[in-house]
Amino acid sequence: MTTLDSAFAPKRCVQEAFDADEHAQNLTRWQQEYDQLSPGSFYGRLDEVALETMQVFKEYTGQALRQDCRVWPNSLWIGIPTTRQGARINGQTLSAGEVMCRPGGRDFELVTPQTFDIYGLVIQLPALTAAAKRQGVRLDKRWQVKPRRQAAGETLNAVSFLIERLLTSQTLAIASHIHQDILLMALLELLQGEQSGAELPPSYTHRKEVVDRVKRYVDEHLDGPVTMEELCQLTHVSRRTLQYSFTTILGISPLQFLRLTRLNRVRRALRAASPEQSVTEIATYWGFWHLGQFAHDYKQQFGESPSQTLSAKTF
Repeated sequence: MTTLDSAFAPKRCVQEAFDADEHAQNLTRWQQEYDQLSPGSFYGRLDEVALETMQVFKEYTGQALRQDCRVWPNSLWIGIPTTRQGARINGQTLSAGEVMCRPGGRDFELVTPQTFDIYGLVIQLPALTAAAKRQGVRLDKRWQVKPRRQAAGETLNAVSFLIERLLTSQTLAIASHIHQDILLMALLELLQGEQSGAELPPSYTHRKEVVDRVKRYVDEHLDGPVTMEELCQLTHVSRRTLQYSFTTILGISPLQFLRLTRLNRVRRALRAASPEQSVTEIATYWGFWHLGQFAHDYKQQFGESPSQTLSAKTF
């Protein structure tokens, strides 16, 4: 794993993964958990460079995902997707020219479509504040609460170009501070001024609360079936409102959410299983009693059978 304490040449790391949650763990110093939403085999690639006070990366994922994320503390993350269609941050869809923006040490949720590329830049807050002071730039502090930010097209293109060149350069024989200074100037341009994202519809807050309440409930009852009736009673809404809430915030129905959450939890359990555990034992523990249907659904979702996942793990 790379670190952020070198004062010399940048350190570059390229990692590939064939499991969504394994891929989630590859990003240095982030706390993440990925659930795969679309069916098929997963492939992910992460290109990362660690500078002295900055982390720069490009992430590719080949399946739609729901991502629970937390950036390392006392930092700021900017995410620049190459395409925004189908991407959501905290249930908010991205418009043209918008970037994702989250302070470190706070949980947030991403929903990303298939074949998704995103450039990421994480900066230590003291370094960002010092650079803004030196340049006389006033930073818009709304990035601390608003997860989307509008940016000029030429600024986004410039930042993306700089990150791409740094990640793909054949030589890294340039001092770390030179890379940082160049990226810092572009980042300051992106963050200055008052350019918050598009206004949210009035229904957003209520629908987000409905989905969050269901997620908390499901996390506490993953080992057994959860019915739509239970969820409607829990959230005090109709089935129609429950449906709208999930399709608005996550882009999937509540039934899809329940099914995919349990399948992804079983996959994690299979990958973490002890040598004496079997597929049957793990599947039934997580509430899958019809093992033939479970095996079919699992292979359709992940591109391999449960037994292949179990046998592929390394003890």
